[in-house]
Amino acid sequence: MSLGCERLETFLTLDACMVGMVTFLSGGTGTPKLLAGADAVFDPTETTVVANTGDDIELGGFLVCPDLDTVLFLGGGELDRETWWGIDGDTAETHEQLHEIAAAAGIDEGPRYLDDDAQVDGRELARWRRFSAVAEFMQIGDRDRAVHLTRTGLLDEGHSLTAVTERLAEAFEVPWRLLPMSDDPVASLIHTPAGTMHFQEFWVARDGEPAVEAVEFRGAASASATGAVLEALADPVVLGPSNPITSIGPMVSVDGIAAALDATPVVAVSPFVEETVFSGPAAKLMETEGYEASTAGVAEAYPFADAFVLDSADGTALDRPVVRTDTEMKTEADAARVARAVGEALGVVA
Repeated sequence: MSLGCERLETFLTLDACMVGMVTFLSGGTGTPKLLAGADAVFDPTETTVVANTGDDIELGGFLVCPDLDTVLFLGGGELDRETWWGIDGDTAETHEQLHEIAAAAGIDEGPRYLDDDAQVDGRELARWRRFSAVAEFMQIGDRDRAVHLTRTGLLDEGHSLTAVTERLAEAFEVPWRLLPMSDDPVASLIHTPAGTMHFQEFWVARDGEPAVEAVEFRGAASASATGAVLEALADPVVLGPSNPITSIGPMVSVDGIAAALDATPVVAVSPFVEETVFSGPAAKLMETEGYEASTAGVAEAYPFADAFVLDSADGTALDRPVVRTDTEMKTEADAARVARAVGEALGVVA
């Protein structure tokens, strides 16, 4: 679907909701920030969001799905837009009490992994990512916790993660269709000189500081995309400015998704301006996996992308069509501007 080396400037004009059916791949905060202003271009009733679940963990017996929940709370108007995590104005009394009890009992704080046998026992979806609730290392708000408990209860009743996510999206009145990337467990693990740790430990508990030797998506070899995800990926696909390794990488590693992306028009928004990343550990992780930490590296990591949206200050020459705009997104108006550029790029390759 490539149109060669031509570099397209932003010149088309799109009316609101003119693009038609589209699917966003969402991980971290990049794609949610784009979704926050995308209604000007993409009709929510014709939009599907497929979220990364490689970041999920089981904490104290309940399943936390950070990337699903960011979209869930955004769509429901509940998201804390300062942190882009959790519910706005949520209290954290249970979380604080857990730390007070641990301190009073002289128990070391986490992250506290369950032992190897417990990692693969019981609830299959939580494999390789199980943590004790003792002095929980992630702050979980009280209302947020209720969502995780409801999710886990429905899973234990025998419902799939896809079905549970659709029920929660209905409860929060999310305007898009929201799907997990798979109903099978995939765990994003970071290999460091000090040992292997889950991505949440690396990023949340360790602030992304450990040296990284490799990234593993454990379980991906036996995971597969659901029929709902494959159906959604038959529509044109948008990748927001998410981390190519740990936000998009787990999705591409799941059987069926890479092939689906090869067969459909795909537009990606670079999380870099040349060699400068907007936020997060993308640069460090890309270099570990053999990619240049730059827009050029993103293009190499996304061979299935047919066009890119780059920042106006990004002069990277790519072998695929490019639409340029200011890609920094601090407000919904910023996000709408980037969404219009995405729509223009889709108009070229779709």
